[in-house]
Amino acid sequence: MEQHPNHLENIPRLNRIVGQIEGIKKMIEEGRYCPDIIYQLRAIRSAVKAVESNILQKHLQTCVAQSFASIEDKDKKIEELKNLFNRFDD
Repeated sequence: MEQHPNHLENIPRLNRIVGQIEGIKKMIEEGRYCPDIIYQLRAIRSAVKAVESNILQKHLQTCVAQSFASIEDKDKKIEELKNLFNRFDD
């Protein structure tokens, strides 16, 4: 059975993101200036990308690296990565 890496170190960052989202909801309720809201949304986007990058990096270092022990597993992981990158073209 494949062992998945632990991503618990991302929880504090995700908690901050949740707080930022709550802050944006409050800004909208208060009728704050549009660019101020957009700046905060961009900050959240950046924070989410950082979490995504951390998880992808760990996936490459553990799951993908381990799969290279078997040609069949390696081919599956390479196909998985191609699908992942094709799905998210931003």
